Amino acid sequence: MKVIDTNSEYVGVPTLQLMENAGKGVAEFVRNIVKDTKKNILILCGTGNNGGDGFVAARYLTQYYKITVFLAGTEIKTEIAKKNFQKLQTYEIKISNSLGDLDRLLEEHDVVIDALLGTGLTGELKEPYMTIVKKINETKKKIIISVDVPTGLSSTHRITPNYTVTFHDTKEGMNEKNSGKIKIVDIGIPQEALTYVGPGELSVFYPRPEKKSHKGENGIVLVIGGGPYIGAPALSGLAALRTGVDLVYIATPQRSWESVAAFSPNFIVKDLAHDMLTKEDIPQIEELLEKSTGVILGPGLGTASETEEAIIPLVQRIIAEKKPLVLDADAIKPIAENLTLIQNSTTVVTPHVGEFKKLTGITLSQDLDTRIAVVNDWAAKLGITIFLKGYIDVLSNGRDFKQNKVHNEAMTVGGTGDVLAGIIGALLSKGVRPFEAVRVAAFLNGEAGNEAFQKKSYGLLATDIIDEIPNVLKKYL
Repeated sequence: MKVIDTNSEYVGVPTLQLMENAGKGVAEFVRNIVKDTKKNILILCGTGNNGGDGFVAARYLTQYYKITVFLAGTEIKTEIAKKNFQKLQTYEIKISNSLGDLDRLLEEHDVVIDALLGTGLTGELKEPYMTIVKKINETKKKIIISVDVPTGLSSTHRITPNYTVTFHDTKEGMNEKNSGKIKIVDIGIPQEALTYVGPGELSVFYPRPEKKSHKGENGIVLVIGGGPYIGAPALSGLAALRTGVDLVYIATPQRSWESVAAFSPNFIVKDLAHDMLTKEDIPQIEELLEKSTGVILGPGLGTASETEEAIIPLVQRIIAEKKPLVLDADAIKPIAENLTLIQNSTTVVTPHVGEFKKLTGITLSQDLDTRIAVVNDWAAKLGITIFLKGYIDVLSNGRDFKQNKVHNEAMTVGGTGDVLAGIIGALLSKGVRPFEAVRVAAFLNGEAGNEAFQKKSYGLLATDIIDEIPNVLKKYL
């Protein structure tokens, strides 16, 4: 829901409006359940957005009932919740934040609305929420209504309501036993925020480094590429570094290693034995593989028969080591006849339409819905994640899918696919799950490309996109 809220804001529907709609929806539900306007209603609000929903509901309900708001804390954490709490001050509503008042308040009120904690809760409840939940559960003959999810739904101690008013859709783990009768309320989330990736993916799924982390704990990427094409592995490596990994190893043939090393002193470059990747290089690559937490295979490798023969045992080794893998560019075709190698693995394949045909033998339709169905089918069949590049990108793990349209026509320039592979590989190396990694990467790559386009217009280069990655991270994290 946090992803959806952020993406709604991105496409023009403010989260403040979503909160208004949510609180109004709660109030309308309460009015349908509580017919007697002489009933007293106690709304218990947390300090986050779930509490903000409660503040809005209080405004609408005070026209019909005697309302008291209990605030579980002193400092409201989000700006939109603060704004709705400030609005509440202009109404004749009693507000308390003293835990010592809670027993009396629960005794005096007939209806209890739980707007304490929503979907953002992780782990077990902490104080004062643990005590509040215990007191609510000890009350008798009260109508208890939870907002969005019952507080503590995923923890050992939780509120068991008579009803739950949830927004947009039921949340994971909710059922009538733990949530009472469930009412789904449409709060006006735009379809675009559900269909397409946006900044929500980046802000929610990007793994921020711990303050006490050490070198190597935030991702070590191994790029295997180059030979016929020198720039491709360097672009992937630079993109991975700009996405925030600690180290990038690049294993590249003799023909390209000096040039790749000259791209950046930040690379650790391993020169392979020949002018192209061969089976003989695998032992040297294995040494780097042991040190890495994610692998990008393919950028700039070329299509020589010796190279294609090396890709098969190399992929076998990567999968056996359980390293997440981005299979890109020239590495895609050799796998087509050996698809069982990547089956049910943490592999992301990044084909364009032509490479998808090489991978599956299928020529994709121009019809987007048909295209999505085929990509979904193949992702499910293989048990991997597919990032199909196109005028609208299709991202699928076979269970879920997203679309991406954050990019521009200048991004057809050579090297942009290598940049995308580098971003995906960086996220995988940081421990992001494949489907979430491609969603983040789609937005990060596209938004960086759009920022570069504003400055370079149709003269945009792949390196310009890389330069903008940190600015996008800074903007949304």
